[in-house]
Amino acid sequence: MCGITGWVAYDRDLTLERDVLDAMTATQLCRGPDDGGAHLERHAALGHRRLAVLDPEGGAQPMTAEHDGRLLVALSYNGEVYNHHELRAELVAAGHRFRTRGDTEVVLRGYLEWGERVAERLNGMFAFAVWDARTEELLLVRDRMGVKPLHYHPTPDGAVFGSEPKSLLAHPAVRPVVDLDGLRELLSMARTPGLTPYRGIAEVQPGHLVRVRRGGVSVHRYWALEARRHTQDLATTIGTVRALLEDIVHRQLEADVPLCSLLSGGLDSSAVTALAARCLDAAGAGPVRSFAVDFTGQSEHFHPDAVRTTPDRPYAELLARHVGADHSVIELDSAALTDPAQRLATLRARDLPGGVGDMDTSLLLLFRGVREHSTVALSGESADELFGGYRWFHDPKALDADDFPWATAISGFGGAGTGPREQLLDRELLAKLDLPGYRRARYREALAEVPQLPDSDPFERRMREVSYLNLTRFVRILLDRKDRMSMANGLEVRVPFCDHRLVQYVFNTPWTMKSFDGREKSLLRAAFRDVLPAEIADRTKSPYPIVQDPRYPELLRRELAALAADPGSPALALLDRRELADALAPDTDPQTVRLAADLALDLDAWLTEYQVSLEL
Repeated sequence: MCGITGWVAYDRDLTLERDVLDAMTATQLCRGPDDGGAHLERHAALGHRRLAVLDPEGGAQPMTAEHDGRLLVALSYNGEVYNHHELRAELVAAGHRFRTRGDTEVVLRGYLEWGERVAERLNGMFAFAVWDARTEELLLVRDRMGVKPLHYHPTPDGAVFGSEPKSLLAHPAVRPVVDLDGLRELLSMARTPGLTPYRGIAEVQPGHLVRVRRGGVSVHRYWALEARRHTQDLATTIGTVRALLEDIVHRQLEADVPLCSLLSGGLDSSAVTALAARCLDAAGAGPVRSFAVDFTGQSEHFHPDAVRTTPDRPYAELLARHVGADHSVIELDSAALTDPAQRLATLRARDLPGGVGDMDTSLLLLFRGVREHSTVALSGESADELFGGYRWFHDPKALDADDFPWATAISGFGGAGTGPREQLLDRELLAKLDLPGYRRARYREALAEVPQLPDSDPFERRMREVSYLNLTRFVRILLDRKDRMSMANGLEVRVPFCDHRLVQYVFNTPWTMKSFDGREKSLLRAAFRDVLPAEIADRTKSPYPIVQDPRYPELLRRELAALAADPGSPALALLDRRELADALAPDTDPQTVRLAADLALDLDAWLTEYQVSLEL
């Protein structure tokens, strides 16, 4: 993994702008701590920070291809292409000669051979920029599921781009301005493809490429989920899921640096870890290294609720014993989770307030601990969106609502404007934002995209809609979070469940098969029951954990009191003074304002650190 950035300007000489490019590239140091590079010519400047995973000695970037001393193309690339060996063989057969062993040069040579259609041939997670010196055009490409980020900002004579918004904000032409729609996008959990909260900064949408020419910027889609008729029976479908994931995990174990798995003890991460253990053992490279997160005192403080009925740690340890993993637990305490320095580090990783409190900070700290031992980690992320693991897939109220299902199912958390997370926001501001109305409008736009089979029954049509919404909206919230928290520590996280072959296949599997045993993730459970302990195969879905230490909300309230007492706190302009006073009253249970306090503190740190201009 790496950080990429750059600038195309047709009305100026960018060879004179090295300082600007260096400033943009420096913001990506966390994504690429191993090496850095720059390529500048008259109308293009490409920067790169490298995290060396394949071919550490080779693969320096930006990588160029020349002919007779003349530049053809320059590439700044971030990602992993898991079929690079097959593509290399095909390119060699076509006459290409390679200087390196990694996948970067495969992408470079693939572009020379196939042009922009190289994207259709890549199996992996990637975001890259190609400057074609022959035509003086820039091509920005992002993987199908949006695992790797890529942002751009059109300018009057070109565009600025980068992995993260922070690299664009380091450019003098890009300012951190947030208007009403930007704030709506930040708070609504709609996750509209292509949009960011920052005015003028867009994301390259998953499965898309963006072309920058002298005449302007154009967007093209090269991949989308398609409606295909599923003809296999249940037993064959289960076997296909198993075979696909075996191939995917095998491919994703390739690395020239230490590799591990992220293990929660849930079905998804346990299946990935069990497959990884088998592959490594077969290759004589075991045991698999695994890591889990836990909180100091969690065992005594844990209280089951409707969402989290069991703690993770015993199940993670059970799976580790079952597969013989070299397992470690990263244990965090409330003091670290509420440390303002860690809140700031989390904010800088995201470039935006997360609004999910300790779940962001704990993930950042977990990855920091993992990075001390490994450079690459396999994750079970995205299985719930793919196989129907979330409770809103099975909740009639959520399925019937004229809204994103998660906004209905996660009561008060989805930006409804009257729930626990928003309770401290100014009432006039909430009315102006109309978060429910904004989210419903985005929901209807999303529904219009859903591919359908013409003769499917109404229930199957609805479940296809819900699957599509999760695979194109909700999953990106979590993929963005995982990418930023991991790459802030120079850790590459791979997501086997985002392989586009598996996604396309399972998307078209009928819901009656996905829930054939009356439970969530029926297909996945059936495909891997033989390699998992029964306690894990039958475990009920439990989301990423939150700290249950009663000190955590109390420490938050102390921070909130300091914010309220500081007239210079910029977040005060967004908060309701009466609600703030009630939240700080001695008789108010700090647990009831936990989400709201975290959001207020995040907003204040963001407005301060990024000097955001709010135009509301």
